[in-house]
Amino acid sequence: MHPRSLLASLFVCLAITGCATKPDQSASLKSAYAPMTAPEHGPLTANEPIKMEPTAWIKPESPNRDGGLFGSRSLGGRTISVGSLTDIHLNDKEVVLTFDDGPMPGKTRRILDILDRFHVKASFMMIGQMAQSHPELAREVLARGHAIGSHTYSHRNLASMSFDMAMNEFARGEKAVSDAVDTPVGFFRFPYLSDSRRLRGALTNRGVVVMDVDIDSKDYFKTSPNAVLNKTLNAIHRRGKGIILMHDIHNRTIAMLPMLLTRLDAEGYHVVSLRYKRSRLPQGSLVASIF
Repeated sequence: MHPRSLLASLFVCLAITGCATKPDQSASLKSAYAPMTAPEHGPLTANEPIKMEPTAWIKPESPNRDGGLFGSRSLGGRTISVGSLTDIHLNDKEVVLTFDDGPMPGKTRRILDILDRFHVKASFMMIGQMAQSHPELAREVLARGHAIGSHTYSHRNLASMSFDMAMNEFARGEKAVSDAVDTPVGFFRFPYLSDSRRLRGALTNRGVVVMDVDIDSKDYFKTSPNAVLNKTLNAIHRRGKGIILMHDIHNRTIAMLPMLLTRLDAEGYHVVSLRYKRSRLPQGSLVASIF
């Protein structure tokens, strides 16, 4: 791997450590998800080893009883064109799949393959540094029909920075992702979901759809795929619908995703896909959130 790509991948691996704290049950996931003090990351070197997760979790695909792979085509639901808050409305048993922090060689493509076999689409919130290092992967995500958003350039906690520095980090990340896929991106997610009213207002005025989270898979914790699966399903059952947060940089996510989609299919859920549409106004109010 090129040293620059290695450095970018290493940065993300370290950046996601402690990505979020356990939400307070009395608060919304959005407000409780952001840590009181988000971890900062020191300087990296290209020679630092990257600790990989067990590849034994990833099993070859096997046919289902109908002779096909994984779930049925009925799991894939409708597509929503998102241009304002009112455009997003999920019915009971409708979920949106989102993946943060990629694209990651050796992992993102496995996620894409699984989504294809289940006939569902997702939204990928890409770190600018990763998209810049792996533009071919970023373009493949788009080519396979998934929505793309940005997630800052280097996964910085924007709420801990000055307003000007935070907006520069956002703009740099947005440009890196847009350049990688050769098309403007309209979705964005705050790292750690750590935001401020001023930042949200500024992004809204730029026509950005800020993606919050209803269901946190907690796949960033060092645990087993079954543990991630159970946490995610329990949260889905409690809410009945919502935006699911996952990451396309973890082996445990690759291992558990087919199990999650199989269960959702069996229980009658549908995966809704999102399509960004520019507001009719030059600077419209485009904040997407499910409550």
